[in-house]
Amino acid sequence: MNETLIKKLNAFNVLYVEDEDGIRKNITEILEDLFYSVETANSIAEALIKYNKSKPDLIITDIQLKGKTGIDFIKDIRKKDSKTRVIITSAFTDLDYMLSAAELHLVKYIVKPITNEKLFEALENFVNSFEKNKVFNLSHNYIYNADTLTVKNDNEEFLLTKKESQFLNMLLTKNRVITYEELENNIWDEDSVMTPNAMRLFIKNFRKKLPKDSVKNIQGTGYKLNLV
Repeated sequence: MNETLIKKLNAFNVLYVEDEDGIRKNITEILEDLFYSVETANSIAEALIKYNKSKPDLIITDIQLKGKTGIDFIKDIRKKDSKTRVIITSAFTDLDYMLSAAELHLVKYIVKPITNEKLFEALENFVNSFEKNKVFNLSHNYIYNADTLTVKNDNEEFLLTKKESQFLNMLLTKNRVITYEELENNIWDEDSVMTPNAMRLFIKNFRKKLPKDSVKNIQGTGYKLNLV
């Protein structure tokens, strides 16, 4: 896996649901080297608790689980959440399973055994699924174009810096608080230091280009979008 993809994955959280202990342990070790944080569950009941707590960017779930199937779990999620990406793993190639899974807007359907090649291909699809979306409505009259790095309203057009664009992409795609640590690891250059003064100036200039009060500071933690 190339370094660019690894760096991109490090900005995301994943929930991995698998009831076979050996498989869950092996795949979790790989995921922990790639993602910002990893939650695991061995049942649908535990997975729902972890999902509601962490609001993951990606769910990787097996189909055959105790009680409900992984498909039932994702159907429940999809009733209220269309944004979280999903990868399904299964030992089954049965057409009915695959058709049911296809209705859930999956990133990938992996047929077990889960090889590194299959997993990395699915994770690359996951990252690419965010990059396809280039235009975002920030409010009723603010539009962000990720291709041109511009934010427009009815009267003005602002050009974002590379750091500002990266930060806004994170805020939009992750839809949660972006921590100071994530900012430093994913946006600040390796040869520069994210001092408190540098951060304050960055946020001050960034806010000028967005709808009023749309960037909220969570004291001691980081920043999140507050779009109306």
